[in-house]
Amino acid sequence: MRSKLFAVAALLIVASMVLAACQPAAAPAPETIVQTVVVEGEVKEVVVTATPAPEAAKPAVLRINLGTYPDTIDPQKSSFVNEIAHLKLMYEGLTRLDGDLNTIPAAAEKWEYNADATEITFTMRPGLTYSDGTLLNAKRFEYSILRNIDPATAGEYAAITDDIKGAIEWRTADVANLSEEELATLKAGVMVQALDDAGQPCTDYEQTTCNTLKIGLAQPAPYFHVVMGLWVTFPAKEELIAEGGDIWWNASKFHVGNGPFVLQNLEPFVRAYFVPNAAYWRGAATYDIEYRYITDGAVSFEAYKNNEFDIVPLGAEDLATVQNDAVLSKEAQIYPGSCTFALMFHQLKEPFTDQKVREAFSYALDRETWVKDVLKGLGSSTLTWIPKGFPGYDAEENRWGFDPEAAKKAIAESSYGSVDKLPEITATFGDTPRNRVRWEWMVAKWKEVLGVDVKLNPVESTTFTGLTKDIKTAPQMFILGWCADYPDPQNWLSVYWKTGAFGERIGYSNPELDALLAQADSTIDPEARMKLYADAQRLLTDGAPVAFMWNNVNSYLVKPWVKGIIQTPQDSGWVGDNDPLTITIDTTMVP
Repeated sequence: MRSKLFAVAALLIVASMVLAACQPAAAPAPETIVQTVVVEGEVKEVVVTATPAPEAAKPAVLRINLGTYPDTIDPQKSSFVNEIAHLKLMYEGLTRLDGDLNTIPAAAEKWEYNADATEITFTMRPGLTYSDGTLLNAKRFEYSILRNIDPATAGEYAAITDDIKGAIEWRTADVANLSEEELATLKAGVMVQALDDAGQPCTDYEQTTCNTLKIGLAQPAPYFHVVMGLWVTFPAKEELIAEGGDIWWNASKFHVGNGPFVLQNLEPFVRAYFVPNAAYWRGAATYDIEYRYITDGAVSFEAYKNNEFDIVPLGAEDLATVQNDAVLSKEAQIYPGSCTFALMFHQLKEPFTDQKVREAFSYALDRETWVKDVLKGLGSSTLTWIPKGFPGYDAEENRWGFDPEAAKKAIAESSYGSVDKLPEITATFGDTPRNRVRWEWMVAKWKEVLGVDVKLNPVESTTFTGLTKDIKTAPQMFILGWCADYPDPQNWLSVYWKTGAFGERIGYSNPELDALLAQADSTIDPEARMKLYADAQRLLTDGAPVAFMWNNVNSYLVKPWVKGIIQTPQDSGWVGDNDPLTITIDTTMVP
């Protein structure tokens, strides 16, 4: 009898195990299973009702069309929003911005200025590691900050750390004519130092007691803790940069960071795939991220409607379609942005060496109609560099606005005298179907107002980005935007327009403005500081170096299963990119 009881008991145990394992998933329909067993030599059939295992849950992946593939993804060389959108996922600075754009601790748990704001000391958060589990100490940040200043790096954003004592001297050194010893002396004069718990200089990247970073400043800079949250400070590993060579950033194996995500795979110009960083100090994200690089807005829009993307930029050309669609209208997220777009004139290329010509082209810009007809309302016209809503906005500025008669008069007063005597003028832009339409509109207006023929020069989008980064290759005329890194006039004015900064790409340099900005940057009294920045912005506009055109709004389409997005004006890569950890994906809603 024992053998019979064992056989039946074993069958019941197996059946109960199948039922228990499937118990939480009540949705699948029960399945009848007929088991054939042998009991004391007799063949019998036993009927068991079991529930099959549920289908595997859909993976949680946030699929984003980022547009143009980056020109670089090197923290100390990047400057464009699509480049920074990659870096912010993989790395983190000493500080970061919260949802209200306040600067809060990140890799550093605290910071402290001395009495006159000429020194700042950061204390690292204990127990920090990279995504591969290796130690992240203050020595890593010392390396990244010095690498940003290093003249050999020649980063696009290098000047933003010029407030550091000794930084500008090393950054601008004549490398070709200085000895290695002289360059080493300049480097040693840069006041960035990682210290251990005893206040001694740190020795290496494995030192667990290396928890302090002390930075000396050439003059008071009470905003500098905000700068230390920017991507130029991100602690990419020195040894991986060396191993990867000049294009180390183009392979996922060399991006081992301390941010919320890990770059698992990178297919240049096609796809980047990120997974959560389990070692991130704030906790791991609950979803993966996939970037794609479709530059044609119409193609991107159709892919979104086909559920191939979860987030895409909402272009002006698609706004009416979205607003008239019952489903898409609920998926549109439109809110204030942080960017100013301007028509850039190369100050060293004729005819824009002549201020009267620059004035004429600015007077001939019908900004209101541009926003209404071309942008379809996704923006607001502007005659200022600092946008409305940001500290330092000048509500009284009204120079160089649309005025056809003033435009013609300015040409007549220029050194050329008439449009017939102007040299050939070419407008360069990233070649997409929508950009072609926009520029055709623009040159038609100039023809209408000034009677001037402007030649169009469309180039591949990544090539266009590269051209605009160098004074030698920057086009004669093009449109470019600047998006705030942080909400302070210093970021709008000093970071962009000081000699040697971004304005130099178009040959802009004004010693008088430099002096005024240097005074504003080092002024601790908030009221006096803001007045100096206001004076500086008016001085900048005096010379009409560019034609300010419009301020952006952030406009995206977002699928309803993407939850927890916190919108901020700083969302320049995609909606919610300021803090991706607040986001979740409801996979039960994904078709």
